Amino acid sequence: MGLDDGAGARRFLIRGDHANLWFEGGRGDALIVSFDNLATIDEGWPRGPWAWKRLEPMGHSVLGVQSHAKDWFRQPTAPALIRGLEEREFFRRFSRVVLTGASMGGFAALNFAPLIPEARVLAFSPQSTMNKVIAPFEQRFPFAVRKSNWEGMPFLDAAAAVPYIRRAVVVYDPFVPEDRAHAARLAGPNVHLLRLPFTTHEAIRVILKSGTFPVLINRMVEADEIGTEFWSAYRARRHVTKWQRAVLAAAANRGRHALVMLAAEGMLELGADLPDEDKVFIRRARRAAVNALRAAQAG
Repeated sequence: MGLDDGAGARRFLIRGDHANLWFEGGRGDALIVSFDNLATIDEGWPRGPWAWKRLEPMGHSVLGVQSHAKDWFRQPTAPALIRGLEEREFFRRFSRVVLTGASMGGFAALNFAPLIPEARVLAFSPQSTMNKVIAPFEQRFPFAVRKSNWEGMPFLDAAAAVPYIRRAVVVYDPFVPEDRAHAARLAGPNVHLLRLPFTTHEAIRVILKSGTFPVLINRMVEADEIGTEFWSAYRARRHVTKWQRAVLAAAANRGRHALVMLAAEGMLELGADLPDEDKVFIRRARRAAVNALRAAQAG
C-alpha cells in the first residue's frame, strides 16, 4: 500500500527501503506513534509496532515506525514517510499525537516530532545523538554505532529538535552517567525530565513491569503533565526484580551494607508470597552484606 491509500485507511502497512509504517486504528481519537529500538530489531519479521500489545487494549490508534536495521533511524525513509503522511493530512485525524520509544526509539521520537505539528513526546532513556564529537561521553553500543551513519544533518542531534516540540517527557535513570548526560542536553522549558533512579538504561522495562506504562501514555494523551497518579501507581516498582537488583547493587557498591540488609528485609517481606527461587538474589545480597559487616568489625 502507498501513502495516498494509507492516509485515509483504517489500517495499513507501507513498506519502504529502510523503514516501514504499520498503522492500526483504535477506538479513540488519539494516535500513539511508536518507534523500534535495538532489541526490537532482533525480533526479526514479521513484527507489529513497538509496544502495540500494550497500547491496543487502551483503545488508542497506533502507528509503528519500524526500522530495518539498528541505525537509530539515521536513514532517509522514515522521515520521508512521516512527512508524506503529514502532507496528506493523516495526523489531523487525531486530537492528540504522542510519539514514544525507548533508547534508539526515544531518539527517533524526539528527532521526528517537529515533523508533526503539536505532537508530544514520551521518550524512555533516549540518546540525544551518537555522534562522538557532539556526545563524547557516549561509548555504548559500539558495533551498532559503527554500522550506522552519524555524520551530517538532518536529524543528527535530537537536542536541536527539542525547541520545536510542544511538550516532551524524558524518562531516565540519573545514576546512569550516559543517560544523565543525554538528558541534560535535552533539557528545556518544554521538557519534563522524569528521573527514575535504579531503572538502569532499560527504564522502560521497570515501567512495563510496574504496570505504569498505560498511566504515562494516558497522561500524555490527556494533558501535558505527568501528575500524581503516576507516582502513586509507580510504588509498584518495589515488586519489580530489575529495580530491586539495581537498588541492592547500588547500595553494596557504595559500601552501604547495613542499607543492603534493611532493603533486603523489606523486599523479602513484600515478596513473602513469591516462590523461593524468585528471592534467591535478595538472600544472597543480604548474606554478602552480613559477611561484609562482620569482616569490617573483625578488622
